[in-house]
Amino acid sequence: MKDGQYILVVNGPNLNLLGRRQPEIYGGDTLTEIEEWLESTTDCRLVFMQSNSEGAIIDALHSHGFDAACAGIVLNAGAYTHYSYAIADAIAAIEVPVVEVHMSNIHAREDFRRTSVIAPVCIGTISGFGKNSYALAIKALADK
Repeated sequence: MKDGQYILVVNGPNLNLLGRRQPEIYGGDTLTEIEEWLESTTDCRLVFMQSNSEGAIIDALHSHGFDAACAGIVLNAGAYTHYSYAIADAIAAIEVPVVEVHMSNIHAREDFRRTSVIAPVCIGTISGFGKNSYALAIKALADK
C-alpha cells in the first residue's frame, strides 16, 4: 500500500446491531469496538461506513471506487450479499479491488446464506473468523 492511501471498510444492513444481534453467531463486540480494534491492529489508514440502505452502499462504492487514494474496499454486505445484483454491478464497475467479508461462516448456515452474488466480482472472500475476517481482508489489500 502506498503512502497516503486508505482502505474503506463498508458494513451493510443490521451490522449496526453487532453486540446485540445474535452474539452467539457474531460475538459480543459492537461495530464501534470492532472498528477501534481494527485501527489498533494495523498501520493502514481506515475509513468506515455503515448503512442499512442498499443505495448508500452503492454510492460509497462509486465515490471511493475511483479514488486513487483508495487502496481497496472491505465489504460486509450483510444480507445484500445473497441477492443484490445492484451492489454486484457497482463492484464490477469500480477500479479498486473489493474483498467480501463475513464474520460467520456463511457456508455453514442456512441454505440462502450459502450463495453470494457479489463473490464473482470481488478479488476474494473471507468468512467465518469473526472480527478477524476484517483484519485478514485489510492485510490482503495492504499486501496487494
